[in-house]
Amino acid sequence: TSAYSSPAKSLGDPGITPLSPSHIVKDSDADDAVEQLFLVVVAIDFGTTSSGYAYSFTKEPECIHVMRRWEGGDPGVSNQKTPTTILLTPERKFHSFGYAARDFYHDLDPTESKHWLYFEKFKMKLHTTGNLTMETDLTAANGKKVKALEIFAYALQFFKEQALKELSDQGGSDFENTEVRWVITVPAIWKQPAKQFMRQAAYKAGMASPENPEQLIIALEPEAASIYCRKLRLHQMIDLSSRAPVNGYSPSDTIGTGFTQGKEHVRRNRQSRTFMVENVIGEIWSELEEGDRYIVVDSGGGTVDMTVHQIRLPEGHLKELYKATGGPYGSLGVDYEFEKLLCKIFGEDFIEQFKIKRPAAWVDLMIAFESRKRAAAPDRTNPLNITLPFSFIDYYKKFRGHSVEHALRKSNVDFVKWSSQGMLRMSPDAMNALFKPTIDQIVQHLSEVFDKPEVTNVKFLFLVGGFAESPLLQQAVQSAFGSRCRVIIPQDVGLTILKGAVLFGLDPAVIKVRRSPLTYGVGVLNRFVEGKHPPEKLLVKDGTRWCTDVFDKFISADQSVALGETVTRSYTPAKPSQLVIVINIYSSEQDNVSFITEPGVKKCGTLRLDLTGTDASVPNRREIKTLMQFGDTEIKAMAVDVATSKSVKVGIDFLNY
Repeated sequence: TSAYSSPAKSLGDPGITPLSPSHIVKDSDADDAVEQLFLVVVAIDFGTTSSGYAYSFTKEPECIHVMRRWEGGDPGVSNQKTPTTILLTPERKFHSFGYAARDFYHDLDPTESKHWLYFEKFKMKLHTTGNLTMETDLTAANGKKVKALEIFAYALQFFKEQALKELSDQGGSDFENTEVRWVITVPAIWKQPAKQFMRQAAYKAGMASPENPEQLIIALEPEAASIYCRKLRLHQMIDLSSRAPVNGYSPSDTIGTGFTQGKEHVRRNRQSRTFMVENVIGEIWSELEEGDRYIVVDSGGGTVDMTVHQIRLPEGHLKELYKATGGPYGSLGVDYEFEKLLCKIFGEDFIEQFKIKRPAAWVDLMIAFESRKRAAAPDRTNPLNITLPFSFIDYYKKFRGHSVEHALRKSNVDFVKWSSQGMLRMSPDAMNALFKPTIDQIVQHLSEVFDKPEVTNVKFLFLVGGFAESPLLQQAVQSAFGSRCRVIIPQDVGLTILKGAVLFGLDPAVIKVRRSPLTYGVGVLNRFVEGKHPPEKLLVKDGTRWCTDVFDKFISADQSVALGETVTRSYTPAKPSQLVIVINIYSSEQDNVSFITEPGVKKCGTLRLDLTGTDASVPNRREIKTLMQFGDTEIKAMAVDVATSKSVKVGIDFLNY
């Protein structure tokens, strides 16, 4: 038997059966909710490695303000965003976020620091946890566990307070949360539970509430990037494929230098931190015609997301052509390779111990690596030096009884040398080798996407996200796909998603069609047909032969869904006298599902319609209409008893079943 008892066998719940013919009604005006008026839109790009926010007043949507400069910051890393790190006190109360958390943690005495709870790069947990619930834990650097929901809520609350404070300082009067529409970005490849988890954490942080869900939009990262890229003017991007000089640089200079000069140009204007977005379709965009396709590759710290979009004129609405794909191929993969290299040189046992015993020094070492990682480039000839923290050298000597220098000589890693200034000296080839596995996976995955029939004739490839700043990744993508389409990189590529998310919050209607990531349906009874239905599903009730556990499909995985579209089906109680009607909603990643007992089918909602006390003179075939409405990242379901107009509503829930 399956994990779910068949609805028919459970007592007092004989189930429902489709009213023939099963029909779909598309309601265009199903949701005429009054649009709330917000004074400002604040978008939060909650990244794996770094996070930030930006905002725009609805009265002047062409101005996007990126958050204030942060205190702290690292050499060689532009700090328009802050590291996604969070520190809790030994009593598990929120202490600090970002550079402040990192620096405070680092300055603690080792005897003290082991009691404090420090978290970094924790967003990946939502991607990698198969059965995410409200109870999922995260592990701090000292090995202690805390509920993930608490950490995410603390982080969002921190951004909420920072943003409201900045808005209040700017306006001279207190800004209320009710005046803000919040947008939080998530990777498109995240599964539904992770997207719902983010919304729950935001409710816990007080950004919006289940009663007022419209105040928060969960935006998909590549979609946000896509919206921003449409606004680009030529001087705001770097076209890797153009053979003509860009801004007067010849192509051979472009990959590294055009980028830095471009950055300088942006930085000079960055004192204001305000970006003007002209209310036009950008020049690149004006080359696109109705039906043209482009790929957005969003490469961040943790994940890489790819989405294929198509233009729908006249308004230039976007239509998602191919469901988002990707995987954990973010720049973290490079850090992981560096860690593997250290294990190879110094021994895995030592590295594991060092991380636990000297967590702050380990963080330091990774920061030193981060700034060198950003200096890696295809044509670099001089070596890259990575400073080893003193406590690394010291602890290694205690642990092994010989020096770090000795370990380097002894390990057959010939392209990493020891320099007398206490540094690891890596040849450019050694550094590039650390990037290779991750970049190969991205290119491999992109090739597979390009081979899909839906993805023919792609005109542009927009490379966005923090990892897109890497010249090595730029070069790999350009050389692999430059002949098939134009590879374009927005100039301030790390902030693309943030700005696009603000634009999305100002005009959520711009995304028109998405692909459903899952198949949705309800469990029903059908009349049993000999030879068609498996005998073990036969249920005889009051002389009628039923087939139980049938999955009645509302929408299939990868089917196009217009945002706000409602799919309606009609059912009738299998037993006319039944007064409590329970409709169970199920989802699956598979396209063709016949029974709710199949592997991979998960229950994600229950509609319980209680008709006791309604007028007894109902028709003998009572019609129960069931509607599912597909919204941004939320899906709502509703059941209505047609005779009495009694109804119940439920949001699809992936975390609590």
